[in-house]
Amino acid sequence: MKLQALQNIVLSVSGEYSVDRVLDALVRGLVQEAEAALARIWLIRSGDICATCRMRPECPDQVRCLHLAASDGASRIETEQRWDRIEGDYQRFPIGIRKVGWIAAQGEALMLNDLATNREWAFNQDWIQEEEIRCFAGQPLLFRGEVLGVLAVFSREEMGDHCLAILRTFADQAAAAIANARAFEEIDRLRAKLEQENEYLREEARGGDYGDIVGSSAALRRLMEQIELVARTDATVLIQGESGTGKELIARAIHEKSSRAGRPLVRVNCAAVPRELFESEFFGHVRGAFTGAARDRAGRFALADGGTLFLDEVGEIPIELQSKLLRVLQEGQFEPVGDDRTQSADVRVIAATNRSLVNDSTATRFRPDLYYRLSVFPIQVPPLRERRDDIPELALHFLASASKRFGLPPATLKQRHVQELQAYDWPGNIRELQNVVERAVITTQGRDLEFELHATPTIPATTAPADTERIYTEAEMKTFECDNILRALEATDWKVGGDGGAAKLLGMKPTTLASRMKVMGIARG
Repeated sequence: MKLQALQNIVLSVSGEYSVDRVLDALVRGLVQEAEAALARIWLIRSGDICATCRMRPECPDQVRCLHLAASDGASRIETEQRWDRIEGDYQRFPIGIRKVGWIAAQGEALMLNDLATNREWAFNQDWIQEEEIRCFAGQPLLFRGEVLGVLAVFSREEMGDHCLAILRTFADQAAAAIANARAFEEIDRLRAKLEQENEYLREEARGGDYGDIVGSSAALRRLMEQIELVARTDATVLIQGESGTGKELIARAIHEKSSRAGRPLVRVNCAAVPRELFESEFFGHVRGAFTGAARDRAGRFALADGGTLFLDEVGEIPIELQSKLLRVLQEGQFEPVGDDRTQSADVRVIAATNRSLVNDSTATRFRPDLYYRLSVFPIQVPPLRERRDDIPELALHFLASASKRFGLPPATLKQRHVQELQAYDWPGNIRELQNVVERAVITTQGRDLEFELHATPTIPATTAPADTERIYTEAEMKTFECDNILRALEATDWKVGGDGGAAKLLGMKPTTLASRMKVMGIARG
């Protein structure tokens, strides 16, 4: 065993950014330069496979253990067989147990010659005899007084104290290289997280919202009282209400009034995440976890660490993934896709839905235990038709915002406009009001406002009145609109959204169509 040769190995990886590449180079170099039969490195990490680990009967706890992180060597019997796998019987060692665990617990070296007769420390005697293994030498990987893991060498030749001393020097330099690579990886992880946070914030800035919560109705005051009550706690909140009622605004208000206001509010639109990507979206993934995973990516839980995670349309989460979400809510722990290391996140969860999760639970579309975990503090957001007193303030707010954004002259909201807006039922709620006001600002260009409050129905020839000048009542218009929606649904086999769906046929958003179906009581028989 030559010190200079081993030092050259460490020098070659001293600037390496990947811990895995550092570890592989170290064990490969030991096998080549020190003529070892087998070289291995175990690192101390959190317990992860405790339920299936063969060492569990000997393990004093399931908190931390030694994980086999790198291995290299070759059999003298099977010339094609290499010992480079990190799975198998010795992939985990409890700290303090057997020779590898003893080294980690004591922080001291251990060398054993003549392993064939040393049954106290050498347990796999068949392997020792078959491969003619004579010596074991192990050193703790020490960095700034902390034991990072264990470096072990199995040799077919006996080793002396000078070899153990050389291995000590190599282990110290190897520990420094591992620590440096870990630091590089952490810097890279934080940089990637920052980039993703910035990307997320840019997406949020591009997305529309309703501005601040606007209004002074009794219904809104009761809602604000609930926000004040729950914001000062870390309780999980379930916001329920029809589409377009401003559930995201409620979530933002809770976050901004909480002790987490200085940390990020991260939003996930569960309805927009493809089923096969849900786990990666929530928990992240490591490079190579699946086709297209070109680099490590932090999930939404990691991005929201210390802050708030807003799960919009939470009822759309696939039933098979709901148990994993429940575990994170209960334990605050998760594993990225393709990674066996458990991560923790301190996240306050606010969920929102326009569906009845109670009914979904009864129909086995939503886990009852997850529903109860989410609805620690339920908030019901009233629809706009139940807070008509807020319509004038909301309309003025949207008028000013639209005029400024579009660079158009400010429009005047008159009493007849208010009466017209308050007389409408608003199936699309505040979102529909915003769209109506913005469309009026664009079409009138500073002239007297005109609001388009009804979609123009397509009336079939058999039911269309002969007199095209006739003025229809509101009830008749609603009947025409209901019939039109029913025809679109029947034409698309009751498919609401997506290509070939009724919403596309009608020229409206799927959420708007779903809301109108609910208001009109349209359901498939």
